Amino acid sequence: MAAQVHGNEVAIPIGTQRLSGELVVVGDGIVLFAHGSGSSRHSPRNQYVARVLHDAGLGTLLFDLLTPGEEEAEYFTGHLRFNIDLLSERLMAATEWLCQQQISPDLRIGYFGSSTGGAAALVAAAKMGSKIGAVVSRGGRPDLAAAHLSKVSAATLLIVGAHDTPVIELNEQAYAQLNCAKELRLIPGATHLFEEEGALETVARLASEWFTRHLQTSRENLS
Repeated sequence: MAAQVHGNEVAIPIGTQRLSGELVVVGDGIVLFAHGSGSSRHSPRNQYVARVLHDAGLGTLLFDLLTPGEEEAEYFTGHLRFNIDLLSERLMAATEWLCQQQISPDLRIGYFGSSTGGAAALVAAAKMGSKIGAVVSRGGRPDLAAAHLSKVSAATLLIVGAHDTPVIELNEQAYAQLNCAKELRLIPGATHLFEEEGALETVARLASEWFTRHLQTSRENLS
């Protein structure tokens, strides 16, 4: 039976505002989640993936990329869902905040991005450099990070549903531009939201294996 973990509600400062989140610390590796439009830290899919990561000995930070006011406006206008610069800046701010929490001297950080959050994760990883050890994109739009892809140094796994035809092509094009350790995996029978039986479980397993492999602590590397 997996060990029970407890999350702490956190408020991440963004200028004069705060972004709500839930931080779970398990070991020295922490994965920050960047969700897509119309989603939040309460997304059942991301919550499930987070639990699988906890079972693998990895911590998580799930947080809202937008303030409540921005979320409300976005619901009616959709004006922020493709604002990758804004989303990536929020992700980087959360990363800097996390680094200031003195969780561990051996802290290793990864990003898990979904939909447009996948692009935000890649832009942030490119700008954060060696601070980010690994990125996983689930049904992501890495093409929206095209100008930054060649600068990503974090090991990157792109996961796409095998029936998500338009997004497959976009991921293949982005994959060719990545110069880091990388893999592109297609999930048989899955569409964009991975709602098919067993699809999300496969995503979580692949993500867990990827982060476990690439977010090694210095102590483990020396042992």
